[in-house]
Amino acid sequence: MTAKCCSTVVRDGIQGFGITMSEATRALRARIDDRLRPHGLSKATWNVVGTLLCAQAPVSQRELADALYVEGPTLVRLLDRLEDMGWVKRETAPCDRRVKHVSLTDKAGPFLDELVQAAINVEHEMAQGIPEEDVHTAHRVLLAMRDNLLAAATRA
Repeated sequence: MTAKCCSTVVRDGIQGFGITMSEATRALRARIDDRLRPHGLSKATWNVVGTLLCAQAPVSQRELADALYVEGPTLVRLLDRLEDMGWVKRETAPCDRRVKHVSLTDKAGPFLDELVQAAINVEHEMAQGIPEEDVHTAHRVLLAMRDNLLAAATRA
């Protein structure tokens, strides 16, 4: 049996939007996984590396989990994998030995530009054939929807 998209769901306006967004996210993750596999990475591990790269300083595991919207045990598995590769290190925080700070290692450095470029290339593939104005609009709309959902979660 071949898995199919939810083709029977009406896709107009907001109806079916979540399903379409989920399908697009899965397709994006699969494409990035394909591009990162030669480096031993996945979209999930790249998210960790990318977040640490943007932070430009050690980050606590809790802050990292929050930034990635993942639970602690999920992050620990990702960090274990990256630590085994020699890409990240965890160190006890000087002010609180219960807190672990995570940072990229020098071993990750030579690959970062190539990985960032691979992610950018996938984004360009994703937007191929779509007018730039539409991409800007879609991005603004998705950011607003994200903010709406985060605000609703805060109120709940």
